[in-house]
Amino acid sequence: METFEALLVSLSNLVWGPPMLCLLFGTHLFLTIRLRFIQRYIGRAIRLSLERTREGEGDVSHFGALTTALAATIGTGNIVGVATAIAAGGPGAVLWMWLTGVFGIATKYGEALLAVKYRITTPAGTMAGGPMYVLERGLKCRWLGVLFAAFTAVAAFGIGNMVQANSIATLVKETAGIAPWITGLVLTAVTAVVILGGIRSIARVCEKLVPFMAIFYVLGCLVLLALKWETIPDAIRLIFSSAFTGHAAVGGFLGVGMREAMRYGIARGLFSNEAGMGSAPIVAAAAQTRNAVRQALVSSTGVFWDTVVVCAITGIMLVNSGDWTQGLNGAALTKAAFGEVPGIGPVVLTVGLLTFVFSTILGWSYYGEKAAEYLFGVRAIAPYRWLWVVAVMAGSVTTLPTVWSFADVANALMAIPNLISLLALSGVLVAETRQHLWDA
Repeated sequence: METFEALLVSLSNLVWGPPMLCLLFGTHLFLTIRLRFIQRYIGRAIRLSLERTREGEGDVSHFGALTTALAATIGTGNIVGVATAIAAGGPGAVLWMWLTGVFGIATKYGEALLAVKYRITTPAGTMAGGPMYVLERGLKCRWLGVLFAAFTAVAAFGIGNMVQANSIATLVKETAGIAPWITGLVLTAVTAVVILGGIRSIARVCEKLVPFMAIFYVLGCLVLLALKWETIPDAIRLIFSSAFTGHAAVGGFLGVGMREAMRYGIARGLFSNEAGMGSAPIVAAAAQTRNAVRQALVSSTGVFWDTVVVCAITGIMLVNSGDWTQGLNGAALTKAAFGEVPGIGPVVLTVGLLTFVFSTILGWSYYGEKAAEYLFGVRAIAPYRWLWVVAVMAGSVTTLPTVWSFADVANALMAIPNLISLLALSGVLVAETRQHLWDA
């Protein structure tokens, strides 16, 4: 196991080297420029995302598609992932995560637009879309579509299932002393009830769960920040200064340079907001919309809420706590920072993680099943859903020491073919935007 873990770490370092950082962040910047800073329409996009009226072909409303995507996106990466980035890349990693979100809005817009444009209607009458269909129908590269779908179908079990289930089971055991197998049984049963009903069932649950969990967590973090308001300006200055200069060793923290701050900030930023990974466009393709630009605008707000708001608040709170200087990592750092305010802090962390993680399991189940459907047809959906339910139980009772390295590798393998399609079809994005933006 130690050898396997070392191999995964080496592979993670390889795929997240300078070429990948340049490809990902470069795509964000390139599309931002080509689309003339599409981020400036974020206000209109937020207003549009709140509409629930049917306005075209599709399986769920704008709001249903967005909340399902947010359900999959807002997860452990927004809490534990931010702490992992700070522990490995220093406070400066928070700024790189935030910048990845700001510029990633253009990428999320682009991949959603292409997903709706190249989506198909299946023989069952449902919508199917995402990077695999964009690669096949837009780029005429079915082999790349197959690769993306294969990476997604497999990676979903790690990123969106077993990792999340293990986080819930571990948290409940530490806070309430409940055995992981009991948590696993409850989580497995609830997951089965929701996902076996398909995308409409998932969307109905997410429409209610996502707004509650996001508002509760953000308000909770703001209360915690307010209790230590006097040190917030210093924390923000530290985040900005160390993003470009690195940070020297202090306390139990090992010093890092600018490259580490960039690497871990951008990697965790992608893990958190998934802009460029190609996952969220799969559910965007199911939206009821009269043109691709409208749903693209709605989808782009997911990055705004996930990273520009939630991750930023988490990052400021963790840096402001000062616990990162003690050499704490990931979950330990998160627990220490939230535990500084007895009562309020642990409740915010526990409820936040429970809801974030469960929603991620629901959202990613849809991504995985649509990838399996692309590879093997409609007959693969039912077996995939049942396998997903079983994996929730397995993740709850299995120790996962290589979780984050595996997630990093899987994210990169999904992102590469998706980013290729975005760059190659950027002309299509510009043309569609010019034609339909003012109708959005």
